[in-house]
Amino acid sequence: MLNESDSISADVQALVDRSAITDCLHRYARGMDRHDREMVRSVYHDDAIDVHGSQAFGVENFIDWAFAYHAEQLHHQHYLTNITIELDGDTAHSETYYLFVGRYPDRETPLTLAGGRYVDRFERRSRQWAISKRVCTAEWRTAPSSKLPDRGTPSVVPEVVVSQDLNDVSYVRPLAVELIVDAR
Repeated sequence: MLNESDSISADVQALVDRSAITDCLHRYARGMDRHDREMVRSVYHDDAIDVHGSQAFGVENFIDWAFAYHAEQLHHQHYLTNITIELDGDTAHSETYYLFVGRYPDRETPLTLAGGRYVDRFERRSRQWAISKRVCTAEWRTAPSSKLPDRGTPSVVPEVVVSQDLNDVSYVRPLAVELIVDAR
């Protein structure tokens, strides 16, 4: 049985872990908005997989793809709102709601507002929390976006369930996505 001192130590460690994970999420948003590759890279483990829409990427290919997409915009900002973090030893699952604003040149509707969620599996390796798996859900958008650039070597992703019930991807434990080579 835990004594009071052990319980307080465990609570403090949980606060430290949640803070480190939240800092990681904030570095992602800032790194994307500043086109700071090193900062964005710091939020992922080397073998991480990032699923955006129907494409899954390794880290370097994802960053190439995302920066090419954002290069089309005059300005863009990522806002992170509700953050839920479930800790389980050296793993954690988080769900982070996001708002994205992008301003495009030479468009009939130059401003796009979009919302969705980042569903992440974090792992603590060598005392550092970073994303090992990410599923980005894009749930609504005010204006059609341009065609996303075809960068790197994405792979086809099995269907990711986005729903307003317990079948949603945010309830999958452990979050497990993988790169599947597209045979087309």
